[in-house]
Amino acid sequence: MKTILIIRPSAMGDIVMASPLIGALRRTFPAAHICWLLEPHLVDLLRSHPGLDEVIPWPKARWVDLVRRRRFLALCREVGQLRKSLLRKRFDLAIDAQGLLRSRILARLSGARERVGFDSKEPGRWLMTKIVSRPESARISSEYLHLARLINLETGSFQPELVVSARDDSRANHVLTEKGIRRPYAVLCPFTTRPQKHWPEDHWAALSNRIGDGLGLATIMLGGPGDKDAGHRIEQRSGRRIMNLVGTTSLGVVMALVKRAALVVGVDTGLTHMGVAFHRPTAAIFGSTCPYTEAPGARLVVLYDQRYCSPCRRRPTCNGEYSCMKEIGAERVYDAAQRLIQDNTA
Repeated sequence: MKTILIIRPSAMGDIVMASPLIGALRRTFPAAHICWLLEPHLVDLLRSHPGLDEVIPWPKARWVDLVRRRRFLALCREVGQLRKSLLRKRFDLAIDAQGLLRSRILARLSGARERVGFDSKEPGRWLMTKIVSRPESARISSEYLHLARLINLETGSFQPELVVSARDDSRANHVLTEKGIRRPYAVLCPFTTRPQKHWPEDHWAALSNRIGDGLGLATIMLGGPGDKDAGHRIEQRSGRRIMNLVGTTSLGVVMALVKRAALVVGVDTGLTHMGVAFHRPTAAIFGSTCPYTEAPGARLVVLYDQRYCSPCRRRPTCNGEYSCMKEIGAERVYDAAQRLIQDNTA
């Protein structure tokens, strides 16, 4: 294998959990040219990873816009350009770590002679040369570990790994200095893609105040530009005791801030999984989803109550009650955070 392409274009948390594939491929094929294809706004997530030779942006949003505006000729030109650039790399192997029709099409466009991907209900199995099942497991990154073993990779410890660039680390230091944060801090990650995965805003405000009073930590809230309104509400409810950085920094700086944190608390979202990847003490609040309960080598507490309806994932049956999240109280999360901090300093 001289050239290898990993296809996991989107979903920050899933990219974090798929990141051990890089190390497994590098150990198995130390001289290979290894690339990862993903959406442009997520490029900084992997740009500095030493195991990758190249990050290839896929302009999904632009392609979707061309379809919406019915500019099919322009779309065909862009698809052709991407195909040509991929073919020039002469990929021996393409790993579809997503299992959707679009990721299978991207694998086929790569021209790789071997195309391995996950089984799913999506069409396009014929675009792949090998389909891999998804196992049920409580371990973080379990499905990617299963795939790696089936294609005979040297898996090692197979733990998520992210790398922060020196430039982003310096920028994060500047942000902390500018905001007057000179003591250890906790990072709060309240935001994710679906409402059934959210923890109530009042709970976040109460937890922030409890962390400040009980653990002596400052609290920094992180999120994307689309989360600004919710972030402002949480900030107000906390009595402005949260340092609200939602939607104000680049992804690279966010990574650096998470890496420096004394504590990470979040829901099922990419920033929470980032805390696990950086081996920070992490309290994860899960409800409609429970991606993992075990992370070997990580300092992790998962707060999750199994119910008759869980995990409902994308099909909640509670008519918007989301009691699986609401009934996990702020004091319970604080107790978990306190244990993590104590274990970290013991």
